[in-house]
Amino acid sequence: MATPHNAPDRALEDQIDQWRSYLRRRQAIQSVDVAELEDHLREQIDTLSSAGLSTDEAFLVAVKRIGDLNALSREFAREHSDRLWKQLVDAPADAGDAPARSRTDAAVAIGLAVAAGVAVKAPALFGLPMTDGNESFYVRHASLFVLPMLTGYFVWKRKIAAGTLRWLGAAFVAALVFANVYPLAPMGALQMLTALHLPIALWLAVGVAYAAERWNQVAGRMDFIRFSGELFIYYALIAFGGGVFTGFLLMLFKIIGIDAEPFVQTWLIPCGAAGAVVVASWLVEAKQSVIENMAPVLTRLFTPLFATLLVAFLATLLFTGRGINMERDMLLAFDGLLVIVLGLLLYAISARDPRAPAGPFDVMQVVLVVSALLADAVALWAIGARISEYGFSPNRVAVLGMNIILLVNLAWSAVVYIRFLRGQGPFAVLERWQTNYLPVYSVWATVVVIVFPVVFGFR
Repeated sequence: MATPHNAPDRALEDQIDQWRSYLRRRQAIQSVDVAELEDHLREQIDTLSSAGLSTDEAFLVAVKRIGDLNALSREFAREHSDRLWKQLVDAPADAGDAPARSRTDAAVAIGLAVAAGVAVKAPALFGLPMTDGNESFYVRHASLFVLPMLTGYFVWKRKIAAGTLRWLGAAFVAALVFANVYPLAPMGALQMLTALHLPIALWLAVGVAYAAERWNQVAGRMDFIRFSGELFIYYALIAFGGGVFTGFLLMLFKIIGIDAEPFVQTWLIPCGAAGAVVVASWLVEAKQSVIENMAPVLTRLFTPLFATLLVAFLATLLFTGRGINMERDMLLAFDGLLVIVLGLLLYAISARDPRAPAGPFDVMQVVLVVSALLADAVALWAIGARISEYGFSPNRVAVLGMNIILLVNLAWSAVVYIRFLRGQGPFAVLERWQTNYLPVYSVWATVVVIVFPVVFGFR
């Protein structure tokens, strides 16, 4: 039961929120345990404040006392080397039941990964093998083979409430219905748009399961953004390793005169790609402290490169007077670049201390955002010209909608970031804007999946 405490102090609440967010991302602790620890922490703070300590002093001493009771608080204190409370906690960690929880977590994750691989092959039992012209079925259902398993992992791990679980189940049932209800042309434009946008729409459900009761908090949604980036990094590493493994597998069996390519194409790659999503998510949870050091480094490395690229592109466009190639593939590739830029911005925000003053990297971020904003405006002009020349089509409208969504996001991000640089507002406003904007992408993807087939006649 929550313990009453003094009127909220913003700085204190920020520190408690960081402490809480850290513990929730640890593999060895459940949400209910975090809530109990937070109640105890607030009790200690109230007691120490009543004894005459300042808010900061009360928090530091309370963290030490909690650390004496729980290894995870000590780990939090040790890892945050830029925080004063690191100096207060130096007792050896007590492993407790962490190894048992770790083994259980790994077993559940691996079991769900295997289930995802089985789901990929299950349609073949009902006369739908991956070959023989059934490719469109697998393309359309790709996300439904994997994301329910991933969501199930977080439902188990976070102990999701029954009400939220029903909503999540309804979302996946609706996705299954709309993936099959329309008579879409096999491998046609609308079917490909459905296959592309369905996982974007369902990713919001994964986020709700990941953040659990913290989804309504900025910190909870920002943790999900951080998780998404870390998942991409781990999945890319697994894919690279899987590619090397596949190459050696083909070579070794070729040496003895056996062609393993059919097995690789119909079993290893599809099942491995599906299961690797769950395995990568488990690795993110289990190795959170390692990957947190990797992602900010990658962001700082690529932000200047992409900012320079966009500035050079805009300068060349201005001085040469050349127009943008309006071919569909070129416009899609351009949108991909803008998505990467947005990803760099999001990850930079998630890795930054919102209370730190503006620095040179923030200036670089503003250059990146403004350059991307201008480039997006140029792309919108090109898309509008293509539509005026060839008319509306599912792909053109989908690209137009995505560009408008990116334009709004980048435009307001630029305004808020410039205000921060000028000392006219806190950095937390930018963090809040990005996390509040997340559902917009899912809503647009849902519109593409549900509305586009009806508007464009199931082509």
